[in-house]
Amino acid sequence: MAERYGIAIDIGTSGLRAQSIDLADKRVIATAITLRHPLPGANVMDHLHFAIDVGQDFAHGLIIRALNQLLAKIAIDLRKVERVAVCGNPIQLSLFQNMEIRDLAYAGDRAKAKLGVENVRRDACVIKAGSLGLSLNPEADVYVPPAVKHEIGADALAMMYETDFLKTEGIAMVTDYGTNAEMALKVGDDIFTGSAAAGPAIEGQHIKKGMLAAPGAISDVELIPGTAHWRTFALDDHMITNTSDSIDPLTGDVVAPGAVRVKGITGTGVIALVSTGLDTGLMRPGKMLTPQKVVRLQGGIIFDEEDLVEVGKTIAAFTAGHITLATECGISLKEIRSMYMSGASGTYMSSPKAARIGLVPGTVQRTVQAGNTSLAMARDLVRNPELLDVLQSTANSIRARHIMFANSKVFENAFAVELGVWTQGMSFEGEDKMLKHFGLEPRPPLNRNIEVIKLVQRDIQDLGAEGLTVVEDIGIDLIGEPEGCIGDARCVKACPEDAICVGKAGELWRVVIASDKCMGTACRRCERACKLRVLRLEKLRIAEDG
Repeated sequence: MAERYGIAIDIGTSGLRAQSIDLADKRVIATAITLRHPLPGANVMDHLHFAIDVGQDFAHGLIIRALNQLLAKIAIDLRKVERVAVCGNPIQLSLFQNMEIRDLAYAGDRAKAKLGVENVRRDACVIKAGSLGLSLNPEADVYVPPAVKHEIGADALAMMYETDFLKTEGIAMVTDYGTNAEMALKVGDDIFTGSAAAGPAIEGQHIKKGMLAAPGAISDVELIPGTAHWRTFALDDHMITNTSDSIDPLTGDVVAPGAVRVKGITGTGVIALVSTGLDTGLMRPGKMLTPQKVVRLQGGIIFDEEDLVEVGKTIAAFTAGHITLATECGISLKEIRSMYMSGASGTYMSSPKAARIGLVPGTVQRTVQAGNTSLAMARDLVRNPELLDVLQSTANSIRARHIMFANSKVFENAFAVELGVWTQGMSFEGEDKMLKHFGLEPRPPLNRNIEVIKLVQRDIQDLGAEGLTVVEDIGIDLIGEPEGCIGDARCVKACPEDAICVGKAGELWRVVIASDKCMGTACRRCERACKLRVLRLEKLRIAEDG
């Protein structure tokens, strides 16, 4: 029997995922993931602005180049691929297809009309792989699922469709715990959606010893009863949470070794660390209370006050988003009975610990953790391409209203209050007073007995017989010789991601920035550090262009 293959792809904001599938027996063969996105930036708006600044063709090329690196690692003959399915948010899918993105860059119809930008319909479609530049059979069909509405993308459809969210009785919420913080609230037959740039801390980035969900990442922390010691849990080579070392959080000393050696801490580990730190009195919002202002984990992994403030920004965005959806549709947070949690962080996160700090509304009675629903929907499409019509019909039938958080006074006020808590150390009592001041609901009481339902044990449930490959270097070098540069390396010292270096190129000083490490237009610390103001990101070029 001739070999026939399919490929499922999820283009996430912080990384890419791909799986090869045998079309004869529908089994997954292999999985490959990246630990970063090839475009500079920590959220979709960074990627969008980068594409507008440097050109959409350039941004599209970077994504296709990274995908081709990934596809080379999924253990199949790419010439025998018959179909591919790709899922992601509207910005990522638009960049992948190299289609109009400016309608996603501006909020409000008036602003778009002034600029001559019209909203683009993002319906289900099938494209030939050769037209996209993918390094596989050029005649393979590439299936792209539909958006629900302009701002409500295929990834949002996936987190509704791949769970029973759309069928559930009562009031329910679904949230993708990623840097883009997509969320939806179901009240009867109506669905309210929104998204916030929550920042990269939810996935372990912008944290000094942070990393994405990958083997060796600490994914959970808990207090050992009757002691002052903490037990850590980390992802093993199969991406399953397993016991790691028990440690003294003040010294980092290992008091009992565990099964998994650690490399860093992922976003769910950070959430658990903050929750445990609050419960044990080692920290309070925005402040470390340990003698040296740090918590120490094994292997030299530390978590300090800067990290706490960084994760506080993420907590503030999610909490404010939940408050906004509930307020805009006229319900109380206390009425939300079920929370569906998707994405890698939503899979490995302890939902009771997430509720402790506000990432899950406190009175929720049950949480359902569903894994990477975006990749799951792509995988279902590869196995059954007729599903594309079903998904389009489902998208058309959803009565949805998108709340633009950027234009919402409710979100503005709620976010300001939550930032006051998590970055300025406002007490929870002060939080309640300020929320009431803005006419918003105070923090609901905490349910300590949440029913936790895990549909999967890892965010990608089936890695395939060939297992998982992690592709680390997916970016390119952006280079430039800024006129007047004196080579003082102030930009190098200012970069929090070690993404930049400076060296001589003949008589000129050359700046080189790794695109996948650079935090993009939302950062620009290198530009601000330049004493002569001659460094400009948009003037850099691809290194291979000379």
